[in-house]
Amino acid sequence: MRTRPDDALAALLRARPDLLSPVPNDLTQLATRAGTRASVVRAVERLDRFAQQTAEALAVAPDPCSYETLRDLLTGDEGPEGAGGPEEAGGPEKAEGPEGARGPERAGGPEVAGGTGAARSAGSAQPPGDTAGTRTTSAAGATSDTGTISAAGGIAGIGAPLRAEERAAIVDELPRAVATLREQALIWGGDDRLRLVRTARELLAPSPTSPSPTGLGPTVREATSGMSPGRLQELLAAAGLSPTHDPVTAVAALAELFRDRARMAALLDGAPAGAAAVLAKLTWGPPYGEASVTSPTPPVGWLLDRALLLPSGPRNVVLPREVALHLRHGRAHRAPEPFAPPLSPTTEHDPQVVDNTAAGQTFTALATVEELLGQWETAGPPVLRAGGLSVRDLKRTAVALDVSEPVAAFWIELAYAAGLVASDGETDERYAPTPAYDDWLRLPAEERWARLAAAWLPATRTSGLVGGRDSRGRTLAALGPELDRSPAPEVRRRVLELLATLPHGAAAAPDVLLARLRWERPTGHRGAPAPTAATPTAATPGTGTPGAAAPSAPVPAPGAASPTAASPPGASASPTGEDLRSRLARWAVAEAEMLGVTGRGALSAHGRALLERHPDEPTAAEIDLAAAQAARLLAPLLPEPLDHVLLQADLTAVAPGPLKRPLAETLGILADVESKGGATVYRFTPESVRRALDAGRTADDVHTFLAAHSRTPVPQPLAYLVDDVARKHGRLRIGTASAYLRCDDDALLAEILADRRSAGLRLRRLAPTVLAAQAPPDTLLEGLRAMGYAPAAESAEGDVLVSRAEAQRTPPRRPPAPVPEGPPVPDATLLGAAVRAIRAGDLAATAPHKPAAVAEAGPETASGAGPGAASGSGSASGSGSAASGDRLPRTTSADTLATMQAAALTGSNVWIGYVNANGAATQRVIAPVRVEGGFVTAYDHTADEVRTYPLHRITGAAELAEDAT
Repeated sequence: MRTRPDDALAALLRARPDLLSPVPNDLTQLATRAGTRASVVRAVERLDRFAQQTAEALAVAPDPCSYETLRDLLTGDEGPEGAGGPEEAGGPEKAEGPEGARGPERAGGPEVAGGTGAARSAGSAQPPGDTAGTRTTSAAGATSDTGTISAAGGIAGIGAPLRAEERAAIVDELPRAVATLREQALIWGGDDRLRLVRTARELLAPSPTSPSPTGLGPTVREATSGMSPGRLQELLAAAGLSPTHDPVTAVAALAELFRDRARMAALLDGAPAGAAAVLAKLTWGPPYGEASVTSPTPPVGWLLDRALLLPSGPRNVVLPREVALHLRHGRAHRAPEPFAPPLSPTTEHDPQVVDNTAAGQTFTALATVEELLGQWETAGPPVLRAGGLSVRDLKRTAVALDVSEPVAAFWIELAYAAGLVASDGETDERYAPTPAYDDWLRLPAEERWARLAAAWLPATRTSGLVGGRDSRGRTLAALGPELDRSPAPEVRRRVLELLATLPHGAAAAPDVLLARLRWERPTGHRGAPAPTAATPTAATPGTGTPGAAAPSAPVPAPGAASPTAASPPGASASPTGEDLRSRLARWAVAEAEMLGVTGRGALSAHGRALLERHPDEPTAAEIDLAAAQAARLLAPLLPEPLDHVLLQADLTAVAPGPLKRPLAETLGILADVESKGGATVYRFTPESVRRALDAGRTADDVHTFLAAHSRTPVPQPLAYLVDDVARKHGRLRIGTASAYLRCDDDALLAEILADRRSAGLRLRRLAPTVLAAQAPPDTLLEGLRAMGYAPAAESAEGDVLVSRAEAQRTPPRRPPAPVPEGPPVPDATLLGAAVRAIRAGDLAATAPHKPAAVAEAGPETASGAGPGAASGSGSASGSGSAASGDRLPRTTSADTLATMQAAALTGSNVWIGYVNANGAATQRVIAPVRVEGGFVTAYDHTADEVRTYPLHRITGAAELAEDAT
């Protein structure tokens, strides 16, 4: 760490921001924190696939390991002349990628046929479920190569060496991978002595309960631990080696034999039939298999006698790492992936068509959100006791919006993320629009969309989880508390960034995007490699056929860890078996299309503007600036709002585009929406016209409105409908007695009394024009409307009451804050300050200090008051060593004051111990400027600023040695 320049330290802190929480005191603390398990796990998970493979190869390599050894572990042997093709070596077919990189089929471990010749015959002769006496699990979910049998019956090789162009690609990319590991402090040492951080080695190295991603097992030394010396000598004799005098040299002789290509080939030439099938199943991992050790089959017995297999239990065997590397042609990974899968466009469209399509989707998105909140402002759904929206209300909302339930959940969550809807906080808690919704409605269309897009991009709430189950088996509800997934913003932005790398108008298939994302961020560092788009995912436990133990359905050895990565806490299970990041990517593609960020699968111009970076601005302001630029690009693509409709003779009105807000609101009261799309169709009915009259409009108002906003003459049927409803409306008046009904037409009241349907209202005549009812006014109003009348409610003064549904609003609410995935990435200012503080703290911890005399320290120091009683330089040793520099200096108050005054006069630096108001002890290097009034004013090298310190909080002071300044 100390040899790194400042820019390298800043790069480390930028790549691993968890190391900055809080800022380390010095480089020793930084190095310690960088080696903790939680931090290493986070760093390894953020590596790309090839950098992970490089770290995995280092975990199974000798410690330390030279660069050449690491390179050979990734490239393997060149193989004999002409052994480059799959047919010659018996390996699987390989798909060629660009620049020699292999495609998804090769990387995922495709299905491989059984061995040839004697090996295949031996395998078929075994009982069902016990091929050659072993049953194993393949880490990739597919069977391994069974090897090639020579004419003499020996094993010539398992799989095929990499082709020359593949080896060259690995050699070219390996320096980048090693540099990445160095930058993130996961390896250290020169190229001749590369060392993986101890925690990373423990994390990636193979163990019986946690297999390595390489599929390699323990070394011979680890596998023979606890084996009797006599058994070791028997193994040496069977392998044709000379006996040794102790177990250590015996194990070393076996390991040396297995690493010698020529001697191993000669040993394997004598393998009996069936041994190839046994080794082939263990070669690419997992290395543990189930076989009887006490009464093995002949192939297994021959391998056990020569330590080519070693027992790991009464019915378990393991393939030593050295043997597996020989069979793999020296390769740690079956499919090294030095290059990311290419992003090949599947379709290409005219960019203008893409932008127009996306603009159409933005218009639909705005209309959907407005319709959703327009319904909820009068009758919002209740909030569940556990929080969220009930399944019934979600279905009702989906029907009202004419969309599926997952799509309805997306729009609901989007409105919530934008701060447009929230719970009202009342006793009978319900969801309702917020005051911000009114402000949002007043914005132009492009700015309303920008608000939605700016809320969607950084949101951690994931609507795709709605309807799934949490870790306790409970259903996840829309607007519920368990929908936050921290990786969602990162995955969402990365999907859009990948689309932005394609030419304008080009679209990529979701599987192509997923393959790239999985290479950039593999789903796990333990167990099997992450499945690619062309690789089948691991089967769900419990779906296998009972009793089946064929190679295509292998059985793991007892104690072996499952190759599938564990789901994060709270993550719902995926019916397709995909990991969370893959599902987030698929949801991001679908949501971007619905929101209008993409059109026909390609990123639009305004979608590209959303991704613009503004490094000088805070994160929230950066997103707002990008959204504003996107709105400016979107504005010319949106249609202008219209101020007219087309009235038709069938009592409908057609809006050929978006309407201006006053027109849309009035028309929404006067008519019902019949269909949506590019043009909205409204239908006039007696009920809708009566709704307008109830809202306070008269027949003349309705006629004037229709004539003013129709490009066609008002049809006669519509005029008759308005007049007919208006003539009947309000003839019957309902007031509060309990309730009364009055009408100037006594014949009409007599008709109502005679109607059997009015029996439930319990009416009786009080006067020729007045009826009394024993029902509330609202019940009486609805009952008469159901009978076909058009009554109107009136006030105590006899005026008609205007009945319009009251729009409900919540108190002011803030949008939900995203739940970040770990600490945020620090900006340049914070990085610079942190590096200066760490350097200064390291100077304080390592700089040599002048020794202080014990005699002058006073009784407090002479009595040995704790380990730090002497000065930081160590008065006993008389040297300013770094070891003693780790202790805080301890001096008396008089000595501290004298040291400060002397340093202020000479302008020298002083090392002090300081305890802040919270009781936290730190050490600092300061240059005192003034000492007065019980305070010292000094330039603090740790904080890189002038500060004032109370003298009573300084535990001690020591001058720095001459060479330290």
